Amino acid sequence: MPTREKVRRRRRTKIVATLGPATSTSAVLTRLFLGGADVFRLNFSHGTHEDHAARIAMIRELEHRFDRPIGILADVQGPKLRVGSFGGGRVQLQTGQRFRLDLNPTPGDTNRVNLPHPEIIQAADVGATLLLDDGKLRLRVVRKRGDALETEVAVGGLLSDHKGVNVPDVVLPIPALTAKDHDDLAFALEHGVDFIGLSFVQRPEDVAEAKAIIDGRAWIIAKMEKPQALENLDEIVRLTDALMVARGDLGVELPPEEVPLAQKRIVRAARQAGKPVVVATQMLESMISAPAPTRAEASDVATAVFDGADAVMLSGETAVGQYPYEAVNMMDRIVARVEQDQGWRAMIEASRPAPEHSVADAIAAAARQIAHTVGAQMICTFTASGSTALRAARERPEAPILSLTPSDATARRLALVWGVHAVVSAETHTMTETVARALRQASHEGFAAKGSEIVVIAGIPFGQPGTTNALQVARVK
Repeated sequence: MPTREKVRRRRRTKIVATLGPATSTSAVLTRLFLGGADVFRLNFSHGTHEDHAARIAMIRELEHRFDRPIGILADVQGPKLRVGSFGGGRVQLQTGQRFRLDLNPTPGDTNRVNLPHPEIIQAADVGATLLLDDGKLRLRVVRKRGDALETEVAVGGLLSDHKGVNVPDVVLPIPALTAKDHDDLAFALEHGVDFIGLSFVQRPEDVAEAKAIIDGRAWIIAKMEKPQALENLDEIVRLTDALMVARGDLGVELPPEEVPLAQKRIVRAARQAGKPVVVATQMLESMISAPAPTRAEASDVATAVFDGADAVMLSGETAVGQYPYEAVNMMDRIVARVEQDQGWRAMIEASRPAPEHSVADAIAAAARQIAHTVGAQMICTFTASGSTALRAARERPEAPILSLTPSDATARRLALVWGVHAVVSAETHTMTETVARALRQASHEGFAAKGSEIVVIAGIPFGQPGTTNALQVARVK
């Protein structure tokens, strides 16, 4: 057995921390990990490949030092739609005025600006809404030409060079992966990342395209940040490996009152499918510049935990914030406290999806029920691909889930999954050997004391993914 220092979380919901200029040294990464980070996110909208390679190397060294699988999420940028530049760098648009968006690259003024995206001009119809600068300005299309959109300013304000454009009413005929994304994707996969965050998903075809390229080398996390994605939610859930409620752009393109409902719908759909779901963006936003969150932010994190999300994510708080460790530590404290509450357990029980009509789901549901009835200290899953652990996690059992796998890649992916403590362990070949291994690991990892019972689930024949069909209760001697 390894003699390196062990780290075990006392909570089920996982924490994703974004890395950036504020978190670029081994010492800071170590503090974040010990403070509660289970998965580290690399944002490919910023930084160079050299920056990301250095962080990946530090994470893997950290993983080795503490003998714990750590997940790495490479979040690719996706197509960024922006206006061109202005002669003076910025203009003031007045509510009610006319303003043209066109293909002319000449610097803009108070009457017009370049929109270097002909696909928007082609797809937008009269009456469509365009949101500029994260929704601070709102334009309505009143006339369409082959090379321009004439708009009326519905909400005015200051508009400066290269501000973003959102088109909530329109499905844009553009791929979710740009040329930059393809380069970033190749780099990330070459460096062995565990998850690919797919931005700007609109249609199931966007996920299918990425899936063909990734070819099982990482799990895809479809970022739900477009209203069009919500219209295709069921099919996107079916195709992807995990989901993220990306409330940044989603909050721009949806009315604010719709975002909490969308969040609950996405979490519910992911839980029904037994796929991990992350709630992200502005969770502890004030901690970018303050050592403590607002009460509303603490409640926001708690709500995601009550909903049963697999993970909650920090973005700017750890990437560029002044208090990255404090943000992770605060999130860890909030999550742990919520999970001690009887009301949380009651809500988790009430929202549990019904098992699917399969032997594997029946075994997972039985494991949860048996563990509850006999007071088992843990449920141990043996899994090659992670599917057995995912099924166990879908049940949201009271007992923690110890997942043994011969695959480093699977163990790292399970770092994102609710309630799962993954350990890399050699393959077993018989149920007797499997139970003996489970008992040793349960004791070694500190899950079960002498005389306590554990529930073991596995698939026979061994080493064949997706064959969960065996269950045994065993006592630690």
